[in-house]
Amino acid sequence: MSEPAKQVHLGAAFPGVNNHTVWSDPRSGSQIDFSSFRHLARTAERGKFDFFFLAEGLRLREHRGKIFDLDVVGRPDTLPVLSALAAVTDHIGLAGTVNATFNEPFELARQFATLDHLSGGRSAWNVVTSSDAFTGANFRRGGFLDRADRYTRAAEFVEVARELWDAWAPDAVAADIAAGVFVKDGAIAEVRHRGRQFDIAARPTVPRGPQGHPVLIQAGNSGDGREFAAATADAIYTIHAELAAGQSFYADVKGRLAKYGRAPGHLKILPQATFVLGDTEEEARERARHIRLQQVSPQGAIAQLEQVWGRDLSGYDPDGPLPDVEPLADAVGITRGRARHQHDPLAVARHWREVAEARKLSIRGLVIELTGRHAFVGTPVQVAEEINTHVQGDACDGFIISGHLTPTGLDEFVDTVIPELQERGVFRSEYHGTTLRDHLGLGPAPASVR
Repeated sequence: MSEPAKQVHLGAAFPGVNNHTVWSDPRSGSQIDFSSFRHLARTAERGKFDFFFLAEGLRLREHRGKIFDLDVVGRPDTLPVLSALAAVTDHIGLAGTVNATFNEPFELARQFATLDHLSGGRSAWNVVTSSDAFTGANFRRGGFLDRADRYTRAAEFVEVARELWDAWAPDAVAADIAAGVFVKDGAIAEVRHRGRQFDIAARPTVPRGPQGHPVLIQAGNSGDGREFAAATADAIYTIHAELAAGQSFYADVKGRLAKYGRAPGHLKILPQATFVLGDTEEEARERARHIRLQQVSPQGAIAQLEQVWGRDLSGYDPDGPLPDVEPLADAVGITRGRARHQHDPLAVARHWREVAEARKLSIRGLVIELTGRHAFVGTPVQVAEEINTHVQGDACDGFIISGHLTPTGLDEFVDTVIPELQERGVFRSEYHGTTLRDHLGLGPAPASVR
């Protein structure tokens, strides 16, 4: 008897503020108005997505001393938005990106426990780290962490947060009117933690949430990031969306789980991808070409190139060939608030030159070719089949999907691709649980032994 088909897991990412959003399109809406968040979250819930996902922006990026126009359109705080969405949705998970470098465990554990209660067990924390001093200048401690210490702090942060989430026993609340006892004696433990990063003694103010712990998502692709995810995360958000690269990443990360006593199903691997649909494959490809031209303006192409070259290239024609000068290998980033593309700009430049020469691409054409997210392009039938091929072929467990328009970019996907996945028997037609852990097939988080 053949194995049953794997079920596809899907998250819906709010398009946010980046060069993948086409804010100039007349159909594009506000990045701040609550109606935009509500529309996308409800659309994703109508499509029976596992969760709605918000990225984080802690500082407006600067390029050659000027603020990126895209960042100005808005970067609202994650947790208030998700808390408001909890009141206007019923089933979909609510995942927020919050930095473990610039926050403290007690407050953040309290906030996510509160969201878990407000949403009936639908909260998720996407754990990210930073060694960026430019962003860190917003905070009391600044960019004080060496790059190598980011995950050291994050691992201890998660450890403390879990201790705090488990401090209330699952049956702590007695609410015994006759005896006048609301909380059982000894049911709220004092968390005492002394480590390299944190030294706290606290009794959490919020009872254990419906999920026990919020779902933990981790965004990182380095060796340290993969190890951190294997040890702690319920899902990992990755850039490896091409089939072969995804299969390699999937095998590597899933192979790390056993040493932590975890099974392959305990960690879901979810690359981010976008999509362009058409009635025919040719129509979809033409639409995709038009969208990429909107996303990468001539000025934007030069700015992208400058991130690799580390120098002012404003005198070059975006429709002309690559610069005849080499990158500045040791230059301070010309873009602040966003890392240069790789740690070895000379190697990146060599690769870009090879691609440009082989495909006869201009600067703008090359940037369009090399900087886009993985996109599923085709008819709804083709896109559904490609998504399913990735999941059944162990390249991932699903995808975090984003459109190029705010907030209506997901509408067409829900209306046309989701029915195709359901027809194949690989995606739910109804929600069968109440929590995000249910949707992801994780089950409730067990309480720690105290």
